[in-house]
Amino acid sequence: MNRDLPRVARPSVCAAFLLAYEAQKVIELRLVRIAWGGAEAQAEMVSMVGEKVVAAMEAANTLMTGGTHGEVVARYRELVADNMRRLMA
Repeated sequence: MNRDLPRVARPSVCAAFLLAYEAQKVIELRLVRIAWGGAEAQAEMVSMVGEKVVAAMEAANTLMTGGTHGEVVARYRELVADNMRRLMA
């Protein structure tokens, strides 16, 4: 029995691994910002929760309307990249 991933699944798996790696960097940057405290930390915590709710709703909508998990991962990677740019500025 061949247990290799089908060729179709390979790009999605790679994108998912990249998402996990990139998300860890955003988590690090957010934790640093929160550790500094103050108004920026509070604003970051509030926006973080709101972003997660909106992203989850968007992902559910994509899947319910016939989208693929690859599309969901690609969108999450865009959101993570936006956060990384914002947090590194």
